[in-house]
Amino acid sequence: MTYAWLKAGHIIFVIFWMAGLFMLPRYYVYHQECDPESPENGIWIERERKLLKIILWPSLAVVWILGLALAIHTGAFSQGWFHAKLALVLALSAYHVWLAGYGSALAKGERKLTGRQLRMLNEIPGIVAALVVVLVVVRPF
Repeated sequence: MTYAWLKAGHIIFVIFWMAGLFMLPRYYVYHQECDPESPENGIWIERERKLLKIILWPSLAVVWILGLALAIHTGAFSQGWFHAKLALVLALSAYHVWLAGYGSALAKGERKLTGRQLRMLNEIPGIVAALVVVLVVVRPF
């Protein structure tokens, strides 16, 4: 029973986390397209802050806690597919931290990337999610 609850919670919070990771770069695209001196700029800063504070950071924490609890419960640390999954989740976590930093730069008026670059970066979570699902379901090694 513990396994089922851990797994259900993990999947639920992965969905929340992924939704936020898909939304945030899109918010950044719209933010960059507005005039830095406009009232809209402040609205985007607040939206981005709320998305990070209310959805992304808590989801990231719960995903890691439940994921590690699952790994301990199932003995996954000795399995190759899990090592690959762990590496991908670490990379996605680093992407999350980078996005948060980019949001801080945007809030200061720094626009380091183009809208096209942000749209391309928005594909990262989907690619990583697909690879993780294959690793967990197929367990190729």
